[in-house]
Amino acid sequence: MSNFKYSPSHHVPFRDEKVLEMCRKIKREDFLNHPNKNLTVKVMKESELGFMYMMDIFFRIKEAMEAGRKLVMILPQPWPLYKQVAYMINRSRINCKNLHTFNMDEYANEDGVIAPADWEFGFTRALKHYFYNELDPALRPPEKQMQGLTNENFKDYGKMIADLGGADICYQGPGWTGHLAFVEPDAPEVPKDLDEFIKMGPSIVTLSPFTLAQNSLHGSFGASGDIAAVPPKAATIGPAQSLGAKHRIGCYAITIAGTTSSWQRLITRIALFGPVTPLVPDSIIQLKPSEAWVSEAIAAPIAVDWDKGY
Repeated sequence: MSNFKYSPSHHVPFRDEKVLEMCRKIKREDFLNHPNKNLTVKVMKESELGFMYMMDIFFRIKEAMEAGRKLVMILPQPWPLYKQVAYMINRSRINCKNLHTFNMDEYANEDGVIAPADWEFGFTRALKHYFYNELDPALRPPEKQMQGLTNENFKDYGKMIADLGGADICYQGPGWTGHLAFVEPDAPEVPKDLDEFIKMGPSIVTLSPFTLAQNSLHGSFGASGDIAAVPPKAATIGPAQSLGAKHRIGCYAITIAGTTSSWQRLITRIALFGPVTPLVPDSIIQLKPSEAWVSEAIAAPIAVDWDKGY
């Protein structure tokens, strides 16, 4: 047996080798017996997780609107399934006048200029396209109540959420680096001290090369590894907005086009079982009562697969 040894590359943000080795050994049953009482962990099929996500958004809206309550939601990238939520709202004739949504992030250029709301690859445009525009005009909230990060509102974005009493729910999940929204562990704009980190609000941050690679696999950028097509920076909520929400749901289910291959299998384990640290921004989900929804593919063991090879 070879005694060849090496340490993780300096490009890797989290490099604690003992924790990494521990996390690589975490099995499916360990997720279901999580030691942190703040976390309610559920393991389910990927298709079930998508359904649960859609239904959770719908029923939160339905229950709040029917009770005449204000509902404030922090939403991640506007997947096409938001169109399904809109369909159910229309079918149920739910008046959304008390609904307030905030996108958690948006792309920006190298000068920190945030992508405009009509940019075809932007999250603000996608939320309007997949959700707002799909709602019956008679049921829509005022358009100003469905906010994305813009150059005009950026400085007040955290205050806008706080003035509404904070978010009722924040949906989140880690990127390849463990980023929360677009808060990267290796961005120069992100505090390294945990106490400072959890107070961090909306910011313009430099995207990690790992995030450029991850997002170059998205359909919007051609799903072809075109890292030059992904903007270099982003505007993002901070840990303060996640921890300030009344509840959090972390989703851990990203695979490569539905295969068993996933960059999220290890970082999910580090975020949920490792130390709470700015080196893994999503790990702050451990600090307050939260739900973690993990797909079967992500909970599957990390094991060598010689049949796939390179």
